[in-house]
Amino acid sequence: MNIDLHTHGKLSKKSDFSVEYFRQMVSEAVANGLQALALTEHFNTSNFFGMYETLDRLYPYNGHYYEADGLRIFPGMEVDISETGHILLIGLKEDILSVRSALEGHTREGEFIPFEELLDLADRYGLWKIGAHPFRTSTPLHHLDPQLLARLDAFDLNAKDIYMQGADTYRALIEPFAHRLGVPVIAGSDSHQCLQYGSVVNRLELECSTVEELRAAINRRQYSIEVSPCLHTKVKGSIMMKKLLKQMHGEAPSRDEEAEYSA
Repeated sequence: MNIDLHTHGKLSKKSDFSVEYFRQMVSEAVANGLQALALTEHFNTSNFFGMYETLDRLYPYNGHYYEADGLRIFPGMEVDISETGHILLIGLKEDILSVRSALEGHTREGEFIPFEELLDLADRYGLWKIGAHPFRTSTPLHHLDPQLLARLDAFDLNAKDIYMQGADTYRALIEPFAHRLGVPVIAGSDSHQCLQYGSVVNRLELECSTVEELRAAINRRQYSIEVSPCLHTKVKGSIMMKKLLKQMHGEAPSRDEEAEYSA
């Protein structure tokens, strides 16, 4: 079973959730050999709850994942923490929505939830906790308390960071770091645009139908990570297309995107 554990359903936080755009994302994910993905849209994206309401109208949800034209979509979100950094949470839809409701007062910079509080909140709902791009220059995690970092279930080998820093360089940072903490490393494309699918993939040795099965397989190391030889082209093409689409919608690039464009 091939799964991408860090994906987005919208072009940007400010953009509306587009059914046509998302259907294209699903189609391209399947075309790139994925059987499943975790939808980890930013928790403070515009109309977060509306996105899931639309998914409920589009696809059947079996209590664990959406069945989207041959693709399993596990619910999730990406949360900012006050210390700087992003945490991916994946779990049952009702639990993701409950935690998002609890974060309503923490959606703006300067008000983000502290790391330990988010860990406690996620644990109360049994969510899978993944440290996103821990060595990204703008939103690192490696500087945080090791005892808190060890409570994470995995760290994210992120396609954008491989593109920016190189596969060998980035793996030389993240893998020893994760090993010291006893935390596995998983792959996430960080796709906002469909060209990026397949840049990195988790190849599980078995088929998983629940988040608990996914977490157990990762903990038992019953998977491998594949980095596409076309990663640089995939990510660069995605970045260029995202820039063009945002310009067409009158959106300015973020600081991270400016760095990506110049890479």
